[in-house]
Amino acid sequence: MTESSGLIRGLEGVVAAETQLCDLDGVNGRLAYRGYDIADLARQATFEEVAYLLWHSALPRRAELDRLQAELVAARPIPDALTAAYRLFPRQVDPMRALQVSVAMLGMTDPDTADGSRAANLRKALRLTAQLATAICAHHRVRSGQEPIPPAKDLSHAGNFLYMLTGQRPNAVNTKAFDACLTLYAEHELNASTFTTRVIAATLSDMHSAVAGGVGALRGTLHGGAGEAVMRTLLEIGEVARVDAFVAGALGAKRRLMGFGHRVYKAGDPRAAILRGMAEQACRQSSQPHWYDMAVRLHETVQAAKGLIPNVDFYSAPLFYSLGIPVDLFTPVIAAGRIAGWTANLIEQYDDNRLIRPRAEYVGPIRQPWAPVEGR
Repeated sequence: MTESSGLIRGLEGVVAAETQLCDLDGVNGRLAYRGYDIADLARQATFEEVAYLLWHSALPRRAELDRLQAELVAARPIPDALTAAYRLFPRQVDPMRALQVSVAMLGMTDPDTADGSRAANLRKALRLTAQLATAICAHHRVRSGQEPIPPAKDLSHAGNFLYMLTGQRPNAVNTKAFDACLTLYAEHELNASTFTTRVIAATLSDMHSAVAGGVGALRGTLHGGAGEAVMRTLLEIGEVARVDAFVAGALGAKRRLMGFGHRVYKAGDPRAAILRGMAEQACRQSSQPHWYDMAVRLHETVQAAKGLIPNVDFYSAPLFYSLGIPVDLFTPVIAAGRIAGWTANLIEQYDDNRLIRPRAEYVGPIRQPWAPVEGR
C-alpha cells in the first residue's frame, strides 16, 4: 500500500456530505445545532424544541411548540403486536437488538411507510421519536416481568420516558438532567450510526429501514456502547479509594479505558463539560454521590497519567445510573435522543440524494490459475 493510493483508513477527516444540521469544530471544542451552541440548547431549551429545530431549521414559536408536543403525545403508543412480540423475546436479549427489531416492526404498521415525500418523512420522524421512547421502556418492563406503563399525557418527552421506565413520576431536577442528555445526544454530524442511516437512505430505502441500520451501528462499544462500558468500569472499581490502584493496574496491562478521547475533538468534548455538572447534581440528589466522585477521580487520574480527556459518554454514565436507568439501557437511551438527529439527517439526504458508493483498493493476489477441485 502506498501513500499515493488515496486510502484513508476509517475515512478519517473525509468530508462526505454538506449539512445545515450540525457544526462540529473539533479543534476548538465547539458543537452547535443549526448555529445554536450546544451549551445554550442543553441548559435552556427542551428536547422537543431541539427536535423541531433539527427538523424545521428554526426554533419553534409557542403555537408551533404546543402543536409539536401534542403530536408527540398522540404518537407515543406503540402497536399491541409489538408489545406481544416482546413477550416472545428471550429475557436475556440485548435491548439494542430488541430496539432494532422494534424499529423494523414499527415500519410495518406506519401509515406513511411507502410514502417518501418530505411531508411524510417529517411525520415519520415525529412518530419514530415518540415511539422509540415507548418501545425501549415497554421492552424493559416486559423483560423484567412487569407490565408496560402507558405513556402519560401530561409529561414532557424526557419526563414521560423516566415515568414509563420506573413507574415513578420524576422530579424537576431529574427531568431536566435527562432532557439535557437527550439534547446532547440528539445530533453529532457524520458519526458512525448517522453515516449508516444516510448510506441506507441514499439507496432510496425507507426511513424505518435506515433507522434500524443506525441502531445496529450505535450498538458497538466504539460508538454508543462506550457509556455502558464506563459504568461497568465504575462498578468494577467500587469506591473512590480504589481508583488510583485500578488505573495503575489497567494502564500497566494496556487495558483500554472507555469514555476517554474522541476522534474529532482535540480540545475536549464540550458535551462532557455540560454533563459533569448535571451528573453531580443528579447523583447527590439521589443519594449516590460516590458514583460522581469516583468518576471525577478516574477522570483526574487518567488525564494526569495519559493526557486523555473524557468524552460525552463518561459523565453520562453516572448520571444515567443515578436516574435509575439500567446499565444495558444506556445505549438505547442514546438512541432515544439521537433519533431526532438521525431523522433530520435522513430528510436532508432525501432532499438532495446521491447514492453513497465509495471504492475499495484491492490488495489480494493479482492472478491465480484455475485448478479443478481434484487438483487443488
